[in-house]
Amino acid sequence: MTDRTQTPDRLDGRIALITGASRGIGAAVAMRFAAEGAQVILTARTQAGLEEVDDAIRRASDGARAATLVPLDLRNGDDIDRLGGGIAQRFGRLDILVGNAGVLGTMTPMAQIDPAQWDEVVAVNLTANWRLIRAVEPLLRASDAGRAIFVTSGVSGGRAYWGTYAVTKAALEAMARSWAQEMEKTNLRINLINPGPVRTRMRAQAYPGEDPMTLRPPEAVTEAFVALAEASCRRHGEVVQLR
Repeated sequence: MTDRTQTPDRLDGRIALITGASRGIGAAVAMRFAAEGAQVILTARTQAGLEEVDDAIRRASDGARAATLVPLDLRNGDDIDRLGGGIAQRFGRLDILVGNAGVLGTMTPMAQIDPAQWDEVVAVNLTANWRLIRAVEPLLRASDAGRAIFVTSGVSGGRAYWGTYAVTKAALEAMARSWAQEMEKTNLRINLINPGPVRTRMRAQAYPGEDPMTLRPPEAVTEAFVALAEASCRRHGEVVQLR
């Protein structure tokens, strides 16, 4: 058994907001951050999924830790603004933002993408992250070591039939890099992670014939998130590629 007195939690006392936290990579990052001592604020559209993650955090810590749950549809920018206000009122700062929530959309040729699907994917994958930046930048700058991490993809350079998803990930990378340049002289560090192939529901949707057991589980990629979230991290404006 690990002696916790000799290995202090790497995110002890840090306040972390994680979007898309009800399953997959978001849930795994939430549980890992909590295990590393962070107070996690979790958002997703499904209350039940968030409660399952909270239950797992409580079990893993013998009841010593719990999550703050915020059921939220990221397509609603006003709700994101209210989330920022709520965090400000309760905590006065935010140390870590993990922009993980995303939707795949339909795999189809560009000219055949349904306009409503285009709008939804852009709203969740791109616009919601911009609204989060607007809402929480002052809170991240109130931290002694604010950290923002966004989840991108290897298709961000463009890929046939990935249409809207590829476009939104490319735009997300440009947005994060632009923000990073603006924050160069502050204590805020902004990076992206490309987790590579991971055993998630979205991956199964994109590759229905793939054996999921040949892929890494979400828990396998959480170390990279912890490393970028630590106060000691100096990486900035980078895309961290996991293999």
